[in-house]
Amino acid sequence: MSTQHDEILQDDPVVPPITSSEVVYEGAVWDIRRETFDLPEASGLVRDLMAHTGAVGVAVVDDEQRILLAQQYRHPVRARLWEVPAGLLDVPGEDPLEAAKRELIEEADLTADHWDVLSDSCLTPGGSSETMRLYLARGLSSVPEADRHERGEEEAGFRYAWVGIDEALAAVTDGRITNAIAQLAIFQVDRVLRAEAAGAPVEFRPVDAPRRLVDGRPEFGRGAQVETIGSSED
Repeated sequence: MSTQHDEILQDDPVVPPITSSEVVYEGAVWDIRRETFDLPEASGLVRDLMAHTGAVGVAVVDDEQRILLAQQYRHPVRARLWEVPAGLLDVPGEDPLEAAKRELIEEADLTADHWDVLSDSCLTPGGSSETMRLYLARGLSSVPEADRHERGEEEAGFRYAWVGIDEALAAVTDGRITNAIAQLAIFQVDRVLRAEAAGAPVEFRPVDAPRRLVDGRPEFGRGAQVETIGSSED
């Protein structure tokens, strides 16, 4: 079925009437919240959701047009996955760009002179409030060894690889790279590099561009006081 649309193609932020909201499980990194809400098409809907702080990711590209991948153990899927540097927005009030710069230093021992926004994503919107802003970082410099972050827990087992974009694309196609943010980063970097190689202009949003589904809206992630009907708190 094909349909015509005249409006700009974009997601629409919605805050429905919420009749109840409670944290039913308080976790080490995120909470599980149970909410009851109404929509015009249905009322009394009950959903459990992961109340998440949000995150940032970094597609790191060097002067040879290679993307940096880091392999890390992920217990829920019992696998070591190739990923891009990324981390939680778990420092209160921290700007996403500053968080991305921090993660690049901590996870890859690198700084970058040039930053651009590649995308904003809802990673698992059917069950989690997590959103991620993905940046492109270029113009790289190594952090002096004496100033490097000491990585612990799973991060202590990081492996790194600088990978050509065609090789990275083939790994995604073959099912050898399965992390969704790594896949998105690879696709976005391929788009940018192909356009630049052809001399075509590449438009980026400013690094401080609002995140449409997050900035300026009532908080609904971890630690939020969700307003319900007849109450200003949970």
